[in-house]
Amino acid sequence: MAENNYKESNELVLTRVFEAPRDLIFKVWTEPRHFEKWWGPQGYSLNISKMDVHPGGWFLGSQKSPEGHVMWGKFVYQEIKEPEKLVFLQSFSDEKGNTIRAPFDPNWPLEIINIVTFVEDEGKTSLTMRGGPYNATDEERTAYEKMRPMLQQGLSGTFDQLTEYLEGQK
Repeated sequence: MAENNYKESNELVLTRVFEAPRDLIFKVWTEPRHFEKWWGPQGYSLNISKMDVHPGGWFLGSQKSPEGHVMWGKFVYQEIKEPEKLVFLQSFSDEKGNTIRAPFDPNWPLEIINIVTFVEDEGKTSLTMRGGPYNATDEERTAYEKMRPMLQQGLSGTFDQLTEYLEGQK
């Protein structure tokens, strides 16, 4: 299984509780009409080219910065257990989905594994996202560690956007 090919010492773990049922939280992660409204850094827009959520399926999309800079990325879904769990490998890519090096660091890992779990309790959903460099070299793990504070801040901002988006879904 993909989860076994990364070192947990490099793992980043974020947990957030959302005031929404688990089925809805799972849908906003797996349906393009929802996902494009909240995923990504604050201030960026997301354009989804492909989103086929099943093991072996892909997400391919581009994010545009407020300044107009465009970056492509992809997910390759490894495991889907609706509505409990998503596992995907995340990479920078070109517009055709070919994996490329990150534009900001030639030592950035080619793949990052993300394991997202959803637990519902009394109408609220606890989401935990954990993961890190996948099949990475020592240099790639070091580059990831240097960016850890920025990653945490960026994902927290993304989860803030999800919270705001969910308010409009009730």
